Amino acid sequence: DVRSANVTAVSALANILKSSLGPQGLDKMLVDDIGDVTITNDGATILKQLEVEHPAAKVLVELANLQDTEVGDGTTSVVIIAAELLKRANELVKNNIHPTTIIA
Repeated sequence: DVRSANVTAVSALANILKSSLGPQGLDKMLVDDIGDVTITNDGATILKQLEVEHPAAKVLVELANLQDTEVGDGTTSVVIIAAELLKRANELVKNNIHPTTIIA
């Protein structure tokens, strides 16, 4: 089902960032196409280096970019929170709760 595929893609993106969150967050080593190495725990930098193809995951990348542009921080948090909201909403829909009820 498409909804579950969207949740899976978004959760995968959030899982990439989860371990870099907070003061105990781990650094990620990113290697681009030409072999340049970037070591960071900044969510915006990590997302910019990823080649995301799934439409739902691209929406989260855009959300993080907007967060970075407007606020300058919180990109990792916004992706993790949005992914969790989608995951929980999907569970409610599976329990036959109408999406408009979830949104309201």
